[in-house]
Amino acid sequence: MAKLSDVVPRSEAREELDERLSQRFIALDPKGYFLIKVDSGSAELVLEHYGNTIDDKGLAHDPETGEVLSCKGGNGPRQPSAVYRGSTAKQVGIQLTEGDGPHPLSCLDHALYLGRELQKAEACLNEGTAYVQD
Repeated sequence: MAKLSDVVPRSEAREELDERLSQRFIALDPKGYFLIKVDSGSAELVLEHYGNTIDDKGLAHDPETGEVLSCKGGNGPRQPSAVYRGSTAKQVGIQLTEGDGPHPLSCLDHALYLGRELQKAEACLNEGTAYVQD
């Protein structure tokens, strides 16, 4: 019997696997969410943390207004509860997870996601290309 890797080029198989894994259910981190940006002027990665509360249906709400937070935006401008900056993904990751805290992460899958996204953002910073957060 042929293996998938024998039939489909490896990069295609990895892309299909990644897409399939992206469709699984992921519970939101009750400590909040992050927006990742690349500041090419200062050659830094910028990670903004926003707090939220999670209701019994798994929906995120703005802790100040109680409004449900939409993935499509439209909730108006929010101020981050913390901003982390660094030249590398490792530097920002250490800020998030080491030291006295409090640490803005409570879910391992969220930490893994942030690590992957920070690596992508760092590659874009190094290449001078646009970064888009997944």
